[in-house]
Amino acid sequence: MNVKVLVSDEKDSRKRLSVTKDFKKGEVIYKEEPVVVALDIDLQGKGTHCTHCLRVVDQDTAVKPENDRLKSVYCSKDCEAKSKAQSDNLLFGLEPVLPAELDSGLGRLTQGERDKAQTKFVSHLESQGKLAPLLVARFVARQVAIETGKMNPHKPTSSPADLHALVDGEDDYGLYDHMERLRFIEANPTEEDTKVLCDVLATALPGLDKSLEGQHSKYLGKMNYNAFGVVFENGRDDKPKTSERPEDQERTRTPYGTSRQVGSGFYAVSSYIGHSCSPSATPSFPSGTSEIAIVAARDLKEGDELTISYVDCNVNEGETSEEATRRRRYELARGWRFKCECSRCASEVTPGDNEGHLGVEADESKVDDVAVHERGEQPQPAEASWIPVGPALD
Repeated sequence: MNVKVLVSDEKDSRKRLSVTKDFKKGEVIYKEEPVVVALDIDLQGKGTHCTHCLRVVDQDTAVKPENDRLKSVYCSKDCEAKSKAQSDNLLFGLEPVLPAELDSGLGRLTQGERDKAQTKFVSHLESQGKLAPLLVARFVARQVAIETGKMNPHKPTSSPADLHALVDGEDDYGLYDHMERLRFIEANPTEEDTKVLCDVLATALPGLDKSLEGQHSKYLGKMNYNAFGVVFENGRDDKPKTSERPEDQERTRTPYGTSRQVGSGFYAVSSYIGHSCSPSATPSFPSGTSEIAIVAARDLKEGDELTISYVDCNVNEGETSEEATRRRRYELARGWRFKCECSRCASEVTPGDNEGHLGVEADESKVDDVAVHERGEQPQPAEASWIPVGPALD
């Protein structure tokens, strides 16, 4: 993929991406499909975008499944099949989760309870209006699909290419392996937030809810920290205004602003890209789908770090430069819990500025104990790449 993961230094221990060859400004460094993706809640059910790839849907060829609780629409039968296999049957459908030879009638017996649990879950998602809970649900469901797919490897919809591949179909790391190595911020789901998802899992397959025990808050924190906003061209301008306090609003990584996105996605490799208000790269979606392309924002040399802007760093109409600086720093502090110290902020924020109102003094993001333990037992040199990200792309 033309990139490798580095540990910047022992004290910081933050993993970052660097390029493995030179790039000219405007060149695509790599492309990546999302592990999971979610369409904005206000667009779900309107029939304008594919629920699986987020492509704008041609109404004449749109695929509309019957009895879909999310009112999903797909751009093709292929997207419908992939969505169903990866997560949507478990979360929003009533077909058996296990292969037929192992189901033993369980799927038929649980349909009534599944229907009730799924209806309540969808209602909860719609009332909350946030995507991180849906991304978490799809992440858990996709891992279940991988494991059940291993029980029936000859079924086309459970092929490794559809279910398991993160980059090139030969990744030795599973979904949880990637997830546990990512940074996260504290999330505080309510008991109801956790219960509605656990009920969906438990009614689909008794005991499945145990996979979420003690993990729901952390998964939400990882989606909140790592999810990218999917923005086509310059984005939309019709997203409903939220009544939430600014510190409670959901934010995703996008230099256009979260209000411009049509949905959000979790990307295994791109999650390692750090923020800068003067970034070396920019995320783009030139295919008109949720496939992300990371494009060089300036000429890059081999070994240069990849950074993107997590927020809109422009001085917008009606803003002074001071107001724009304050806005973006507020957004970074509220969305990712750190006080930006990039070169641009260093030049625009004077020592006399009182920034106690940001609410953060240091980077409050965390990393799982497994990653800390791994670093302790197997220290990596600064140039080492220890997470596989696939072969270079042409």
